[in-house]
Amino acid sequence: MDLNSSPSSNTIPVVSTFASPFESPSPPLNNDGNSTSSGRKPISLWPGMYHSPVTNALWEARSSIFERLLDPPKDAPPQSELLTKTPSQSRTTILYGFSSDFILREQYRDPWNEVRIGKLLEDLDALAGTISVKHCSDDDSTTRPLLLVTASVDKIVLKKPISVNIDLKIVGSVVWVGHSSIEIQLEVTESTEGGSDVSDSMALTANFIFVARDSKTGKAAPVNRLSPETAREKFLFERAEERNKLRKRKRGGDRKEFENGGVNRLETLLAEGRIFCDMPALADRDSILLRDTRLENSLICQPQQRNIHGRIFGGFLMHRAFELAFSTAYAFAGMVPCFLEVDHVDFLRPVDVGDFLRLKSCILYTELENPDHPLINVEVVAHVTRPELRSSEVSNTFYFTFTVRPEAKAMKNGLRIRSVVPATEEEARCILERMDAEALQRHDQVNLQ
Repeated sequence: MDLNSSPSSNTIPVVSTFASPFESPSPPLNNDGNSTSSGRKPISLWPGMYHSPVTNALWEARSSIFERLLDPPKDAPPQSELLTKTPSQSRTTILYGFSSDFILREQYRDPWNEVRIGKLLEDLDALAGTISVKHCSDDDSTTRPLLLVTASVDKIVLKKPISVNIDLKIVGSVVWVGHSSIEIQLEVTESTEGGSDVSDSMALTANFIFVARDSKTGKAAPVNRLSPETAREKFLFERAEERNKLRKRKRGGDRKEFENGGVNRLETLLAEGRIFCDMPALADRDSILLRDTRLENSLICQPQQRNIHGRIFGGFLMHRAFELAFSTAYAFAGMVPCFLEVDHVDFLRPVDVGDFLRLKSCILYTELENPDHPLINVEVVAHVTRPELRSSEVSNTFYFTFTVRPEAKAMKNGLRIRSVVPATEEEARCILERMDAEALQRHDQVNLQ
């Protein structure tokens, strides 16, 4: 399978979402918010319309599928027979015409004339959700559709900065299915002239895992089978199968090989923190306590941020977590950070409209072996807080890795990135668990190559 080639019927152009004042007005609405000229609700009133132009384009292109999800048939039976589909049937491409659409370009521009990564994370989740719906659809209006939710993000890796002045393309398809889970692989490429090698234009890769639930019972529901056709599709299926096995082993606690000398490592980490707490005048000036790197923000989740199922859009959560992580790395380094990757993210509990969401960030640790390419590891934890119940639950934990921009480092010649030390045993354990997870991932990646 070549993710960068797709049928034209599955290519969705993205356009800016600001309407021209010279366009004809929308048809009048009745009391239910529906257009009086047809039975279809205007796209502008569908869920998720205020996320990004991509969501709007996806709704428009797949309205026949999504309308069933918005208003599922009551008391309809579940899908009676699983279908076998190919990756090409779910493959979808979205195109950003940045070079010709000035307004779209402005909607995605960051202060450094690159694409805003937070908005791109939203778009990736939206596209992955569309692809999962396409794969699971049985095209039968008499059956009830499945409830599909983002279970986890396996990894998102930025391979190079993405200019906002160059046309961009995201191509994705289902690469693997289990009993009730689906893995979608997405590739972001920049348009290149002269027919250069695809790998030269690759900017970002991402893998999303969705799970299917019966929309009536809420229990796990089987999904349509996948039949890879090409050598590339079969290769991606096998790789995804291996990743699924690794995830199961990790959940089973298969990490002992990276826990050598756990107590000694814990004590070593805590030793410097005790000096900060007990003898601050003697502490290492090139280090900082983890608690002194913390930032936090909070929000009430609004209806405009909901997805097709009425829950808060997973891409929105990633967007907000990224913005806080970026700010945390910026304030810590004293230089503009450069995003590298999002590590595995689990969506532990759904976030609903009206929930009080608190996002808390910190620098977990830094890797300073390469002075020209320091790594800053940021943790963001999302809590759903219910003051009336005096409860607070973790909905997501995000791990972002940043470095610093070369031009920023040149301007700050002599400024060093500090080491981070824990003040408590709990902080030390969090750092060690994250380091071990990173080591385990590197080990797994070598085995998968």
